[in-house]
Amino acid sequence: MTDTAARLLSLLSLLQTPRLRPGSELAERLGVSGRTVRRDIDRLREIGYPVEASAGGRGGYRLTAGAAVPPLLLDDDEAVAIAVGLATVAGQAVSGVDEAAVRAAAKLAQLLPSRLRRRVSTLAAGTLPFALAPAASVSSDALVTIAAACANQERMRFRYRGRDEIETARHVEPVRLVAGGRRWYLLAFDQGRDDWRTFRVDRMIDLRATGARAQRRTPPAAEVEEFLRARMLGMAPTFRADVTLHASHEVIATLLGDHLGEGTLTADGDSCRWHSHPDTVEWLATRLLSLDTDFRVHGPPELAAHLDAMAARITRSRR
Repeated sequence: MTDTAARLLSLLSLLQTPRLRPGSELAERLGVSGRTVRRDIDRLREIGYPVEASAGGRGGYRLTAGAAVPPLLLDDDEAVAIAVGLATVAGQAVSGVDEAAVRAAAKLAQLLPSRLRRRVSTLAAGTLPFALAPAASVSSDALVTIAAACANQERMRFRYRGRDEIETARHVEPVRLVAGGRRWYLLAFDQGRDDWRTFRVDRMIDLRATGARAQRRTPPAAEVEEFLRARMLGMAPTFRADVTLHASHEVIATLLGDHLGEGTLTADGDSCRWHSHPDTVEWLATRLLSLDTDFRVHGPPELAAHLDAMAARITRSRR
């Protein structure tokens, strides 16, 4: 690589930050004159990099958004972070984005030096994707439409398919789009019901922004995510687990801690019997697996079925 090419790459790396970099700082970092910096800036512009220049005491240069995506320069940690992030996105429930993430990850893997490929592969080998519920696919267009309506405080209309498969017309003031459990949810104030509601995005049909201004409202809780979690838990069926845990009462009591709640834990020789407080099968299954001991489920059958489905999913992923 020539000195000029190497210098241009170094200059491009310096410009890929949000703040303006004065010409004097760039010249000092590159070990060249200010005139050379200005000439190199012109070279970058000629090959398509949109470099913004600002005069004055606080002026300088920086790379701005252009009509196309130019090649990026990444340090080692940034490259690994993007590779791992792409692998995570590929497993999410946004139609079209997962395939694009796989293609982008393949391109990045082809360019990574061997030392970074080893870091990425080590992370991938030691990480098992784990979902408490099957993914419900949503379109990226729907997410963008909802996010824009939230940001612009604009009312929305759509048809909503409930759990009973009945569709109803909705007119809402959207507040927040939340991702959780491989599903997407909208928190909004429902005009027709004069109350706050949560909507699963994959059940929203023909959604559109109306152009009408939404009223500025205070969410029903200080933390929107906490409200959404409580609302979803309230809608989900709950069960009491009846499980024999093959570990001592003392060990399990310590591991359960405050999670015992209204449940009971009784010793039974070298094992113990756990009757849990009411909760969803997803939470109960997660809590059982976190105890890191063998167990036998006596009930309910919904919990046993959920654990069987999880075991089958994990077995498939290992193949």
